[in-house]
Amino acid sequence: MTTLYKVIENKTITWFEDTNKYLVLENTTADIIKRLNKGVCVKEIAKSLSKKLNIPEGKSIDFILNLEKDILKPKTSKPIDIINDYRDIKRPNKYEFIKFYKVNDIVFKACFLSEKELSLVHPKFAHLSIKNVKHFDNELEVFIDHNYIFLYVNNTLIDSWSSQNMHYFQGKFSMMLIQKIHQKEEEKWMGIFHASAVSNQKKSILFLGDSGNGKSTSLALLQSSGLICLADDFVPIDSENQEVYSFPAAISIKKNSLEALLPIYPELETSAEYHFKRLNKIVRYLEPNNTEFFSHLPCNDLVFIKYEKDSELIFKQISKIDAFQQLVPDSWLSPIKENAQTFLDWFSQLNCYQLQYSKNEEMIDTVQKLF
Repeated sequence: MTTLYKVIENKTITWFEDTNKYLVLENTTADIIKRLNKGVCVKEIAKSLSKKLNIPEGKSIDFILNLEKDILKPKTSKPIDIINDYRDIKRPNKYEFIKFYKVNDIVFKACFLSEKELSLVHPKFAHLSIKNVKHFDNELEVFIDHNYIFLYVNNTLIDSWSSQNMHYFQGKFSMMLIQKIHQKEEEKWMGIFHASAVSNQKKSILFLGDSGNGKSTSLALLQSSGLICLADDFVPIDSENQEVYSFPAAISIKKNSLEALLPIYPELETSAEYHFKRLNKIVRYLEPNNTEFFSHLPCNDLVFIKYEKDSELIFKQISKIDAFQQLVPDSWLSPIKENAQTFLDWFSQLNCYQLQYSKNEEMIDTVQKLF
């Protein structure tokens, strides 16, 4: 089994190629896995472990065998694959909605079978819509059949997803856009992060936090202060230079943020409202102030941001291991070994912070100083 190891803050982050999973391990545990992978026999490893930890050899053997069973040979209840050759699926002859999106000089034609398919994509990209189009560069088709959503790009079937996995479809749709915008295929991306990215046109900062913590609201406030919104919710970073690339989706603004943002963005008063029942949230969309959707910038800082009513300003550096364990579960990370190594090397160099605030001006001032 191919594994990668990176020691950070006296722990070892270990990546397993066959599952594309990352684990934070004690250094001794990681060392045992390294030796097992090299083919060293359990008895030999147990002998040195017993001396190191001053425990009976039998206990060491039990520990190593359990580790091998739980980590290197995990039990997997593999679901029965449903074979679908799509012979029964017919691409629609006619689409109810056809939209054209322009990103700098690239035009996308997006075809949606009905309002349901349209609602999954269009709200985030409505600000890119153009009319009277004579030429387009790429065509995307989206339709639901037999409770599966299908995505075709330039007449090629990309994939299909069940109704429970609509968010994976939305992620793939966005991935197809960034590939075409930035002319980089999927294997060229190190990862996609569930974050917001802000820039001062020289470098970028990533803002992370649980849903409801105020990531997008903070982003809207920061762009009103003169910073640039590089991306919201879907932040792509490439593997070649580890830079954050621009993504042109609108900023999603939840209903409870309107009071704070309406004085700055009066257009939110009349913008369309969308109710996402699955996510239990009502949002409106705010156009990003980015006019250069080909831009890409280095990132040295991760900030876990949280709005807390009546809170004092808290801004402090936090453990990289804690940051890693919050970052990874919500991210798409490339399964390619070279990209996984790049990700570990990139992450090890980051500064990780926590920022909690209640006063918008204090938050903006803190971020401006960080730049």
